Amino acid sequence: MKRFALSPSDPDFVQNPYPFYDRLRAGGKMVFWEDLNLPVVAGYDGVSMALRDNRFGREAPEGFEPDIPAHLRAFYDIEDHSMLELEGERHTRLRSLVLRAFTSRRIKALIPDLEEITNDLIDRFPDEEFDLMPAFAKMVPVRIICRLLGVPEEMSDQLLTWSNAMVAVYTPNRTREIEDAAARAATEFSDFMRSYVEERRSKPADDLITSLIAAEQDGEKLTTDELITTCILLLNAGHEATVHSLGIAVKTLLEQNTPREFLSDDKIDGTIEELLRFDPPLHLFQRWVYEDTSFLGQPLKRGDKIGLLLGAANRDDDTWDDPDRFDPTRKVKQNTSFGAGIHFCVGAPLARLEMRVALPLLFERCPNIYLTEPPVYADTWHFHGLARLRVRT
Repeated sequence: MKRFALSPSDPDFVQNPYPFYDRLRAGGKMVFWEDLNLPVVAGYDGVSMALRDNRFGREAPEGFEPDIPAHLRAFYDIEDHSMLELEGERHTRLRSLVLRAFTSRRIKALIPDLEEITNDLIDRFPDEEFDLMPAFAKMVPVRIICRLLGVPEEMSDQLLTWSNAMVAVYTPNRTREIEDAAARAATEFSDFMRSYVEERRSKPADDLITSLIAAEQDGEKLTTDELITTCILLLNAGHEATVHSLGIAVKTLLEQNTPREFLSDDKIDGTIEELLRFDPPLHLFQRWVYEDTSFLGQPLKRGDKIGLLLGAANRDDDTWDDPDRFDPTRKVKQNTSFGAGIHFCVGAPLARLEMRVALPLLFERCPNIYLTEPPVYADTWHFHGLARLRVRT
C-alpha cells in the first residue's frame, strides 16, 4: 500500500483538496494517508462499494470500542443514541421510526416556508458589500429546521452556537478547548430539547417532534434519549452540510458564470446534482472493519478503520468525463455526497429542496450579485465549507 503525507490543514489543501485526491487515486485503489493514520479509498467504485458493504460499519466492533475521556462523556451520551453511529437492529429500528415521521410529504410541505424565509433574508441584505454566509447560507437551514422541529425561530442563533461547537469535535485539529466546548454544548442542547420534548408530550403540535413522539412500529417507539439525539442529529448533520452546500453552490455558480437558465424549473435538479458532485460539503466517512478480510486487493484486520473520501470519489475520471469541469448539462449519475447504503443521509431530500428553492430565488431577486473578493474555505476538513463569501448585490 503506497503511503502519502499531507496535513489536512495545509493551506493549499484547505483551499483546493482535489489535486491531492488525484495523487491518492493514482497511487492505487487503497493508499495510506499518514497524517490521518488511516488507509483511504479515493476512487468512486471503491467508495461506493465500501459504503454498501456489511463488512464495514460505523459502530466499533466488540473489543475495539475507543476509550471515552470523562470530559467528553456528555458529548458521547448523545452519540450513543445516534443512528449515524449505530449498526444492525438498533440502526434499522431507529431509522424506520424516524422515517415514519420525516416523510417526503412533510418535507414537500416546507416549500412555502422556505420561500418565505429566503425572501425575508434577501430583504435584509445591505446595500454595501457583505458576507453571504451568515446573512444567507447559515440562516436558511437553521430557520427551516426550527420550523420543522417546532422550535421557536428566535432560538436560531443559540442552536447554531450549540451545533457549531458539537461538530467541531469531528475535525482532525481539534483541541481540548474544542472538546470541552462540545461537551458543554451537548449538555445544554440536550437539556433544552428534553424540556421541549416533555412539553410536546402534553401539548402536541403539527411539528416533527410531535410526529417523532407518535411514531411507532411493531409496538416500538423512540425513547426520550433517542428522540433528543435524533433532533440534535437532524440539526447538526443537516444544518452543517446544507450551510456549506448553499455557500459553495453560490460560489461555484458565480465563478463559473453559470447561465441563469440552469436554475429554471426544468434544469435546476440537474444543476443541483452537479453542484453536489463538483464540490461537496463532506469529504470523509470512516468505517470500522468487522472481520479479517481483503478489500480492493489489500488485507484488512477486524478492528481496523478505513477512510472513504467522498469528495475524491466525485472527481474520479474513470466515472466522469472531465470531472474537474463544472457542467450543469452533465448526465446525472449518483454521486457520493450523501453517502450510500443503509447510512444514506435521511436529510438528503430536505437538503436538495433547500437548494432548489433558495438558489433560484437568490439569483432571481439579486440578478447582479457578484463576488467582491476570492472566496476562502475554512480550515475545518473533513467538513468542506467557506469561511466567508463576500458579495455585493
